[in-house]
Amino acid sequence: MAVRGVAKRYSQAAFDIANEQGKLDEWLTDLTRLADAASDPVVGAFFTNPGVRETEKHAALERLFPKPEQRFALNLARLLVDRRRFEIAADLLEAFRDLVLQARGIAIADVTTAVELTSAERDRVRQQLTTLVGRTVELRMHVDPSIIGGLVARIGDQLIDGSVTTQLRQMRVALAR
Repeated sequence: MAVRGVAKRYSQAAFDIANEQGKLDEWLTDLTRLADAASDPVVGAFFTNPGVRETEKHAALERLFPKPEQRFALNLARLLVDRRRFEIAADLLEAFRDLVLQARGIAIADVTTAVELTSAERDRVRQQLTTLVGRTVELRMHVDPSIIGGLVARIGDQLIDGSVTTQLRQMRVALAR
C-alpha cells in the first residue's frame, strides 16, 4: 500500500475526532508540530531508529505534546511510532489540512506551471479558478518545465489543462487528420 493511502486513512480518523471535538485548528497545530519533528533530520532519525527503545520515543513524544488537551495527538504520534509509520507525518498533515479546507468549503487546486509564478500571477489564477468552480480556492503550486508554458490545474476530479505541451499535441492530432 502506498504511503499516501496510509496517511489518508490516519488523517481521516484524526479529522473525524477533531471535527467531533470542534478542535480542527488545534489539531492542525499539533499535526504541524508532529510533521515538523518528522521532517527534522535528527528528530526524525531518532523516532525511526529501530535501535531506540519505544519507551524513549514515547517519553520524547510526551515532551512534544505535554498538555492534557493534546492527548489525542499524543496517542496518534505513539501509534505512528509503534507501527513504524512516523515518516508519514508530513503526508498525514497535508491530507488532514485538505480535509479541513474541504469542510470549510475551500477547494484545493494543484496548479502546475512551467516557471514559478509571481504573487500577482498566483492571485489571478486563484481568482479565475474561484470563478470557475464557484468556491474559494487554495492553490498548491508545482513547477514542471516540461509543460513548456501555460498551466495545468486539478481541483478534485476536474482537470484544466492549458499547457503548451497539450496544445501542441492537439495541433499535431488535428494536422494528422
